[in-house]
Amino acid sequence: MSTTIRLELSGLHCVNCAKGVENYLNKQGLANAQVSFANNEAVFDLPEKTELPKIIKGIESLGFNVLQGQQVEKKYLFGWSKLHWLFTISAIFTLPLLLAMFMPAGNILHQNKVQFILCLPVYAISLYYFGLSAVRSLKTGVPNMDVLIIIGTTAAFIYSLVGFINGYGHDFQFWETSASITTLVLLGNLLEQRSVYQTNAAIRGLIAMQPEKANLISFDQTLGKETIISVPAKDVKTKQILLVNSGDKIPVDGVVIWGEGMVNSSMMTGESELQYVATKNEVIGGTVLESGSIRIEATRVGGHTALSKIIELVRKAQNDQPKIHRLADKISAVFVPAVLAVAILTFVLGFFAFNLPAPQAMLNAIAVLVIACPCAMGLATPTAVMVGLGRATRQGILIKGGSIIELLANVKKIVFDKTGTLTTGALAVGNYSTTLPDDDFAAAVSGLEKYSSHPIAKSVVNFFETYLSPNMPPLVFSQINETKGKGITGTDSEGNIWAIGAQHYFDDDLVQNSKIVEGQQIYISCNNKFVGSINLTDTPRPEAAQVITQLKSLEIEPLLLSGDQQTKVAQFAQTVGIDNWMAGQLPQQKLAVIDNLQQENTAIAMVGDGVNDAPALQKATIGISLSDASSLAMETADIVLLNNKLGQLTQAIGISKLTITTIKQNLFWAFFYNVLAIPLAAAGYLNPTIAALTMALSDVVVIGNSLRLRYKKLPF
Repeated sequence: MSTTIRLELSGLHCVNCAKGVENYLNKQGLANAQVSFANNEAVFDLPEKTELPKIIKGIESLGFNVLQGQQVEKKYLFGWSKLHWLFTISAIFTLPLLLAMFMPAGNILHQNKVQFILCLPVYAISLYYFGLSAVRSLKTGVPNMDVLIIIGTTAAFIYSLVGFINGYGHDFQFWETSASITTLVLLGNLLEQRSVYQTNAAIRGLIAMQPEKANLISFDQTLGKETIISVPAKDVKTKQILLVNSGDKIPVDGVVIWGEGMVNSSMMTGESELQYVATKNEVIGGTVLESGSIRIEATRVGGHTALSKIIELVRKAQNDQPKIHRLADKISAVFVPAVLAVAILTFVLGFFAFNLPAPQAMLNAIAVLVIACPCAMGLATPTAVMVGLGRATRQGILIKGGSIIELLANVKKIVFDKTGTLTTGALAVGNYSTTLPDDDFAAAVSGLEKYSSHPIAKSVVNFFETYLSPNMPPLVFSQINETKGKGITGTDSEGNIWAIGAQHYFDDDLVQNSKIVEGQQIYISCNNKFVGSINLTDTPRPEAAQVITQLKSLEIEPLLLSGDQQTKVAQFAQTVGIDNWMAGQLPQQKLAVIDNLQQENTAIAMVGDGVNDAPALQKATIGISLSDASSLAMETADIVLLNNKLGQLTQAIGISKLTITTIKQNLFWAFFYNVLAIPLAAAGYLNPTIAALTMALSDVVVIGNSLRLRYKKLPF
């Protein structure tokens, strides 16, 4: 037995820092260890006999902080973070050094002593911030970007210090190089930190939805009156009664037992239209009662609420990266040693082979160290995935990971169930046939079906009551016997035995001696003789035909698998525009069809209602549930369309395609930048200050491109 643990971390400076912690967790034998720089968190499975404090202590021994409970990263004066203050102090001392470059000779800022005094605190910050991080990364076995930065700043500082002590001239003064590298890289880290924070807006929005308080109704048996107590929402127990007033957040999932109102569930479903709720209606925790007053009985609380499950699923999804991310991972793992080798080679070749002066050869080598940036490669995929998942979540589409996004973007065939997926699921009477007078038939059918609570029975009663005249009321029955899901029998006042049900409700001899019209689904007998049949229709969803057309325009083939009868499926497929369909499919037959389709080495998506189609949804490459936020739907399907609208399917595909395109753009920039920048730095075309600025901005370019995903126009 093991428990999934999630730890929030601080002190991760780059992607390789996260990889170092992940290496440590793997060495401790922890399964499914994942550490995300973008999310600042570590997730792993903790075996039953392993002590969590020991693991936390091990992580902190590497130099990273584990934030526990409600603990947050420490803020300092003016509410600034440590990084913000380090950059500010560094910038104050670096600015005069950069100004000296534009001052005339003899200015006080050109004096070695003054430049040393200005550079010293900046270099101390570099040792503290980059040096300690570099040492920690070496301990984990995964050298990070800070190794390159501290080597570059130290080389410039030591070279300048030697020149200062020995009284050498201007050629040995690189104080501004050491200081500017530190300051500009800190600026890049600060911009990166803020940008990454923006990519995680969706999960913060969901967490902010979680109510803090609940109005608990308590009944005092002694005094015979009830009182209302404000309690933390996390302490609410199932079956407790809660009061929700206009403007309140609904604290937990529950059922309305009194009152009525209008609920805003837009953050959960992406649907802006308010939902009317009254007695017996279910409500979801985190949604807002815009008007009215209701009392609810708590049904799901704490981590079992729909909102809590969605938050957990989104968190897991953000850590699940597509296969395209593996290439960046492999390169990042060897990047720092490779760049260090190139920097050494740059100095050796420049000084010995090309006869460059030692200061110039050193500047070229430092520029190589500073300009290289594995962070951009490491951030290219997770930031795009986080923004893409966030956009989908805001629109009521729950996608369970980056790997699902990649599969959906490349899907070529989508299999649909019919009833409840392409149709509204609300069955109604289409037409009927009978050997009896219409009034007699209507009186018998409506009279007997009144004893059933089945939705189809209610539809039949509503339909036939319109045929009854005041002189022909529904028949009254006795000796009612209903077999759930099959049919109902009853005896009228004259002793006639009536039966209404599906074909398999009647015995074989009766069925064989009767003319059953294909497509009719309810049959009526009187005294063991068929007297009529009723055809039920299930209307297509209003957007069904449009969605099928959109899929075809995306070169995705729609297929229809239905358990319904051939003529009805054929007619329905023609109505919505599906060319490839199969009728009379039992659940095991649907599984076989999907299995055969997967033999073509093509990603197959299956769209169902999340309950009846659970096996098929699991079998398909991607299972998509058109359902509410039910537990089964969220556990079975890879994608859940929370507001139960088919149009969200093409939105999900559009978001997936845009996300994968953004990842490819990010990776291209990250690779192109390093492939171009490192040779330019080695050749002396970029001084270390410009290299530091360019490196700092490279991460921001990648993250900024990912953030554009929030606003890019979808195909439909």
